Amino acid sequence: MLIDSKFLNLFIKVTEKAAIGASKFIGKKDKIGADKGAVDPMRRELNKINMEGTIVIGEGEMDEAPMLYIGEKLGTLNGPKFDIAVDPLEGTKFTANNQPNAFSVLAIANKGDLLSAPDTYMEKIAIGNNLPKNLLDLDNSVEKNIDLLAKAKNKKISELNACVMERPRHDHIVEVLNRLNVNINFITDGDIVGALSVIGENPKNDVYYSTGGGPEGVLAAAALSCYGGQIQGRLVLNDDEKIRAKKLGIKDFRKKYNIDDMVKGDVIFCATGVTSGDLAKGVKDLGNEYEVNTFALHKSKKIIKTFTNIYNK
Repeated sequence: MLIDSKFLNLFIKVTEKAAIGASKFIGKKDKIGADKGAVDPMRRELNKINMEGTIVIGEGEMDEAPMLYIGEKLGTLNGPKFDIAVDPLEGTKFTANNQPNAFSVLAIANKGDLLSAPDTYMEKIAIGNNLPKNLLDLDNSVEKNIDLLAKAKNKKISELNACVMERPRHDHIVEVLNRLNVNINFITDGDIVGALSVIGENPKNDVYYSTGGGPEGVLAAAALSCYGGQIQGRLVLNDDEKIRAKKLGIKDFRKKYNIDDMVKGDVIFCATGVTSGDLAKGVKDLGNEYEVNTFALHKSKKIIKTFTNIYNK
C-alpha cells in the first residue's frame, strides 16, 4: 500500500519543529537539554497527525536521554497505521558544541514494514545505486568486498573512497583499506550522514564501512531505499541486549539484514538541519522567524527534494 502524498508535508513539519527546538541549545554544551528540546516538539507534532503511529525505532535507551520509546503510540489514533523510526536529534554532541551535521530525522512506513531493532550497535556496509543486488557481505573479508565493489563500479581500487567512523573498533578495516590504497574519509560521529554519503549524483564515497547505531542503520536504510542504494547490517548484542531484541521479535541474533529486510514497501524520510551539514542547512534565527531546511524523500512518488520553510517565533 502506498503512503498518501499529503503526509509528506505533515512529517516535514515534525522534523522542522524538532530542529527548531534543538537549535536553541546550539553551542551551549548541554546534550541532554538539546535532545529534550527536539523530543518534546516532535512528540507534540506527531500527535496532531491523523494516524495510528507506533515507534519501532526509538532513541535515548543508551544515553538515558528523554526518549520517544519503542512501542509508543502516536497520532490521533484515527487513520492509517504507520511504523515510525525516529532520532529527534542525530548529533547531540554536534549541537552542544556547535559543529556541523546535527539534524532531526524520521522515517515512516506502513505498519510492519520497518525493522524494529533495539538501541544497540549494528555492523554496516552501505553502497549506492545501479549495482548488483546484495553485492557486498559482512561475512566477506574487507579485501573481497573492496574487490567486488571496484569491479562492479569499473574503478581501480585506488580510485575508491570509503567512509569510516573514527573508532578503535575499526582499526582492522582501516588497516586493510590503507594496505589496498583505498582513500578513507573519516567521520567522528553521525553515521546516518556517513551511510548516505554513498548516494546522489556525485557521491562523496563509494562505500560506508563501520559499526554504528542500530536505529541509525534503519533510518539510513529508509533513505537508501528511495535512491535504490544498498545496506547490509547485523546487530551487535550483549546478553542484556539479546533479551530486549527477543521482546521485539528478533530470534536470529546473527542475522544479516539487507535493505529489503529493514524497509519494505513505500517509505517517507525527512531530515531537517539543526546545524548546517551534508544533508541540509542548519536552522537560521532571523529575529522574529526561523528559516529551516529539510531533505525529504518519498519513495513511491520519486520525491528527492530539499524544502525551505519559515516559522514565526
